[in-house]
Amino acid sequence: MARAIRLAERGLYTTDPNPRVGCVLAKAGQIVGEGWHRRAGEPHAERLAIDAAGEAARGATAYVTLEPCCHHGRTPPCTDALLEAGVSRVVVGMEDPNPLVHGRGLERMRAGGVEVITGVLEDDCRALNPGFDKRMRFGLPFVRVKLAASLDGRTALANGESRWITSEAARTDVQWLRARSSAIVTGIGTLLADDPSLNVRLAPELIPALDVGEPVRQPLRVILDSALRLPLAAKMLPLPGATLVATCVQDARRIAAATSAGAEVWVGPPDASGRVDLEALLRYLAKREINEVLIESGPTLAGAVVQQRLVDELVLYLAPHLMGSDARGLFQLGPLASMSERVPLDLLDVRQIGPDLRLRARVAESGLRGS
Repeated sequence: MARAIRLAERGLYTTDPNPRVGCVLAKAGQIVGEGWHRRAGEPHAERLAIDAAGEAARGATAYVTLEPCCHHGRTPPCTDALLEAGVSRVVVGMEDPNPLVHGRGLERMRAGGVEVITGVLEDDCRALNPGFDKRMRFGLPFVRVKLAASLDGRTALANGESRWITSEAARTDVQWLRARSSAIVTGIGTLLADDPSLNVRLAPELIPALDVGEPVRQPLRVILDSALRLPLAAKMLPLPGATLVATCVQDARRIAAATSAGAEVWVGPPDASGRVDLEALLRYLAKREINEVLIESGPTLAGAVVQQRLVDELVLYLAPHLMGSDARGLFQLGPLASMSERVPLDLLDVRQIGPDLRLRARVAESGLRGS
């Protein structure tokens, strides 16, 4: 199963919106075939492993990170392929959360006389597809918030200057976060201040799953723009990939202007403060098969998703310098009256990226005010 997980990881930047899946066929202590899913519409991991094994698949054990599908989508069911190949045993990392499958694939194989074992390295298999898993189970994408700050927790000087807080190595690391994401979200304030591209700037040859010269998949760029102030000359609009503007404004003229400039406009419900309702937007993105969302924003949006319990993971790059008390902070969370109102975090990972530190954390289960 560990080998199947390593294979699945090869599709980390290409399979979206499909899950990343790896499969290994073994017989008499030897690997006879293996495969991994590369992208939507192409063969699934199980079929590639069966093709690689040929006749050796008969009587073999299949190790697959995700329950084999049992329905017709863009490709035929993998359960049928495994049964036709004569596989005698299937070891599954995790059940498929897709309601079209969810246990039915396991039942189909058992009914066909195949021994089925489930839950092997389940946590590791689940970690391959946090967005697909959450979208299928809860109708929401997996949300990461990426922030860069000085060691004293400052993201920009008082005048707004912020380039560059972190090193080139850290900024390159962010490109890999972008490349695995289905969408990158920011606020109109960041767009007006920085005019960012919000695209993936990695050479295709750096991603093993891509053919040489094949373009890198660009995540959907999403701008939270409640009052529809989008500059029609924004740098990102003509770039490869799509830009979605989320607004509350029902203004046909401004919507038409934004559309003519290259943006797609989604008019959603406002929240109590008159801004775009964040949960409504995330549910809309999930319906568009958006699995993983990366939020790159200022303290207002970052604070809002934390307070509304909408963030799954925080990725914080800390640079080894100090920017002073007048510089801008990481989150707008409002004043805290006591230490009991702090937002506790569970630290998941700490590592050095060039001269900077990268921290991965999640908000603790009881860690938000009002919980």
